[in-house]
Amino acid sequence: MTIETSFDSNYRKVLVAARRARQLQNGSHALIPTHSNKACRIAQEEIDAGKIAYVKTETEIHKPLVEGPGIPILLA
Repeated sequence: MTIETSFDSNYRKVLVAARRARQLQNGSHALIPTHSNKACRIAQEEIDAGKIAYVKTETEIHKPLVEGPGIPILLA
């Protein structure tokens, strides 16, 4: 498990900003002085200021086993 401050993709940045915006909407205080009243914008400003980090866990990816050259068929 590592604490990351830089983002490996824009998707992850959006997810972290959304989670922080939800925290702000639920009563958390902003970590930086801001003129904005919108939680999403405050979260983006906090990320740009380097005040927000996220935890990246080391999980293994398990791929399904496929026998032969065919495509696996899932039966419902």
